Amino acid sequence: MSAGTAPEPDPGAPGTDLVPAEREDVGDLVGRIVSEEGEDPRRRAGLVARLAKALAGSARAAGVKSAAGGRWLADTFAEEIAPRIPVRDRETLIRHHKGLTGEELADTLVRNAAHATTTVGAAGGALAAVQFTAPPLLLTAPAQLVAETLVVAAIEVKLIAELHEVYGTPLPGGGLRRTTGYVTAWAHRRGIDPLQAGQSLTVMLGAAAKAALRKRLMLLLGRHLTTLGPYLTGALAGGTLNRTATLALGRAIRGDLAPAAVRAAEEKGRRGLGRGA
Repeated sequence: MSAGTAPEPDPGAPGTDLVPAEREDVGDLVGRIVSEEGEDPRRRAGLVARLAKALAGSARAAGVKSAAGGRWLADTFAEEIAPRIPVRDRETLIRHHKGLTGEELADTLVRNAAHATTTVGAAGGALAAVQFTAPPLLLTAPAQLVAETLVVAAIEVKLIAELHEVYGTPLPGGGLRRTTGYVTAWAHRRGIDPLQAGQSLTVMLGAAAKAALRKRLMLLLGRHLTTLGPYLTGALAGGTLNRTATLALGRAIRGDLAPAAVRAAEEKGRRGLGRGA
């Protein structure tokens, strides 16, 4: 391989197969990347590369106007990816982390999410850096960075959902309603108080939620585009920026959920006393 050219994918690497890229299920690929299956760096790299190719085909089909304005990006995340994000309930989280609960479990989830977004950012930044030195290949870089953007968003939505579980404040309902709530929480960088969730979720399901999601995704994509740089500067910047942002998000969500959990526990206690009266 000559200097300045992107490496060819290894056909035998984990995460590769013979399914045409344009036919791949974007939601399935992201779900696999953010699950335990995506923890192996080589497998994750293969899955992210496949995701980039699938997204490029999807964006072309959506049209330039939809893709450029961010509508395609938001629709893809909300409709294809978010419902496929694997979220563990509190009991499963405790079991997977050898009995950890409370703040220790929350610490671990935030740390693991930051590590995951760091490695995704480093992989995307490294590819972009290689392609930056080869102008004819630069046009393929955005697909990789769009893939990175959607994966990072999915990892962080998963973190938010699981932190709600840790603090005993899962959103009411299920399916699309709950998923939309966690996606909207990510868009606004805020945890959701379960005592206010009924009214909040009604608002979240409207057009405003999609607009907030589109804005947040475009800002995230813009941040990732700044990692386009020569040599390995992109890899370093991509990983560092992602890690810092995920850690900050974790702190913000925990800051909202800790007092919300206390209020929820107090309300539960009052209800218990009322039934016993």
